Amino acid sequence: MAEPLYFSYLSVSDTAGKSALRPMLPLVLSYRGQAREAVALVDSGADVNVLPYLLGVDLGAEWSEQSTVVALSGNLANYEARGIILTAVVGEFPPVQLVFAWAKTDRIPLILGQNNFFQEFDVGFFRSQNAFQIMPNGGG
Repeated sequence: MAEPLYFSYLSVSDTAGKSALRPMLPLVLSYRGQAREAVALVDSGADVNVLPYLLGVDLGAEWSEQSTVVALSGNLANYEARGIILTAVVGEFPPVQLVFAWAKTDRIPLILGQNNFFQEFDVGFFRSQNAFQIMPNGGG
């Protein structure tokens, strides 16, 4: 069984310029042979993984090729989104397929949510220690 990886919370500025500590996870995303390093917000309150528009373009994805329309909710409800499947690598863990709502905006971070990041990985938050851990769930 794999050992969990530990990460520190990072200081992130919001749109008003206020700084807050957030569980930000470095990972590598790939799509059709294009790979990019990224840092994602691990958000247990998010229903889905969300990919900002330009990151999808940078990975070589074509908006017009993604035919599955995704309805986002909450403060993302006003943005058009399409479904896209990417490969993700966290640390030395084996690659996993993650389904994203590719949003047509860059006013959001890369978000890892319940469907399907939390189905692929077990996550432990230790806010008082400004740390979190990730490990493959083993069940796929």
